[in-house]
Amino acid sequence: MGSEAIFIHHSDSSGYKFHDEHPFDPIRQTLTIDLLMDAGALTKEQIISPDYRLSEQQLGWIHRHDYLQAVKQLDVEDDPRSKAVMAEPFGLQTEDTPFFPGLHKAASAIATGSLEAAEAVMSGQAKHAFHMAGGHHHAFPDRASGFCVYNDAAIAIAHIRRNYNARVLYVDTDVHHGDGVQWSFYEDPDVCTYSIHETGKFLFPGTGFVHEKGVDAGFGACYNMPLEPYTEDDSWLESFNITLRKVIAAFKPDIIISQHGCDAHAFDPLSHIHCSMRIYEQIPAIVHELAHAYTEGRWVALGGGGYDIWRVVPRAWAHVWLEMTEHPLSAQIRQGSQVPLPPSWLERWKDRSPVPLPDYWQDNMADIPAIPRRSIITEQNRAVQSIVIQDL
Repeated sequence: MGSEAIFIHHSDSSGYKFHDEHPFDPIRQTLTIDLLMDAGALTKEQIISPDYRLSEQQLGWIHRHDYLQAVKQLDVEDDPRSKAVMAEPFGLQTEDTPFFPGLHKAASAIATGSLEAAEAVMSGQAKHAFHMAGGHHHAFPDRASGFCVYNDAAIAIAHIRRNYNARVLYVDTDVHHGDGVQWSFYEDPDVCTYSIHETGKFLFPGTGFVHEKGVDAGFGACYNMPLEPYTEDDSWLESFNITLRKVIAAFKPDIIISQHGCDAHAFDPLSHIHCSMRIYEQIPAIVHELAHAYTEGRWVALGGGGYDIWRVVPRAWAHVWLEMTEHPLSAQIRQGSQVPLPPSWLERWKDRSPVPLPDYWQDNMADIPAIPRRSIITEQNRAVQSIVIQDL
């Protein structure tokens, strides 16, 4: 039997950086690793860095050959006009997802980390695996979208299906709908995709409605829990608990792959959901509990979105690893006593941060004003919950 939990981080994944003004910044990974190390929850020796990158054949399980060729060619083409012509049809010339030097190398490194995490868990090397650079859930077979170039989560799921024939439950808690993963397995009855997100009526990518339930043999293996803008902690957690628990009990997966985008926080600049760090303390605990109840502990956790990279992302992603390893800090924080962040971490990063860093693992709720329409929003979310689970 392998270890209980492993931490995977491909060194090349830090090269996934569009430009200095872009909201997606790989410094989030460094901040999180630093925080875990300073908290005594992670050592350098525990970090597994794969020494390879996926083959074109493996990437091709999800992505089209012409798309892969274009991404690779953009790394070696010198003529700016040729680059623009090559990038445009594949979604690599947009404001969200512009191509950059070394794109294929960095994106394939991220996909490698997620596949390595899936393999480690399915082969029995570990019960749980965390790959925080992963979770690029918007990439499509033939194009980039929403900061995502290769869909590492879908590639990891394809690996599990091909090599282990296991039933996979994909749980996406990013504030944006997990569209790329959903559409990749929309016809597959053995991959259940579940996404809880701000409704596509108001937020990118404009999908993820309750009527999206899969097609053909895959009908009934796709679930979406769209939330009203300005949803707060209690309604978010109620919606998650009520719908996810019904879905997992009905689907009975062999493994859970969870995506931990942390952009539903009130501080996040790219969405309108109004939650606090409390949901990021609870999400990993709920998924961990369900993994031990339904999948003999098999659980792969990936990162995802999160654009308040100083105040929110490091704490939210650290919670995943604290929970996965059953670190004493995890229970201590969830019990509600104010737990200070490591002074060494605050000292190291405070001058780099454009905003004051939080002093504690938990939020100061005085910094997150209450929403006056809370009861209306809660009722609207409850109406949607009942539709999501009406057939279960």
